[in-house]
Amino acid sequence: MPIDATLPYDDANIFARILRGELPCTAVFRDQWALAFHDINPQAPTHILVIPTGRYVSMDDFSARASDAEISGFFRAVGHVARTLGLVEPGYRLLANVGQDGHQEVPHLHIHLFGGKPLGPMLAR
Repeated sequence: MPIDATLPYDDANIFARILRGELPCTAVFRDQWALAFHDINPQAPTHILVIPTGRYVSMDDFSARASDAEISGFFRAVGHVARTLGLVEPGYRLLANVGQDGHQEVPHLHIHLFGGKPLGPMLAR
């Protein structure tokens, strides 16, 4: 169910529980700024979720409240994961859903990193 990205952060969301070690994940990267792990319902041969370690509901929330160090660390982590997985060439897609119209389902900022095949157009016309 999509969420309203303007809601307060919910510490019971699945990604918060993963960050606390209450739920398992298959991690591919972790540092002080980000955790990257395989999606449990992959939509492409490579489907990684990258989440900030801080408590941010959405990209809007993150861009408004995160420190410069958090923002640069998070985006450097996204790039590192793409390079490490060999996705830079031939290419990959990043997707961050925000709010109800964007179909955000978990109230913790997360970027989907898709690759491993031609992905087609971004949106159905």
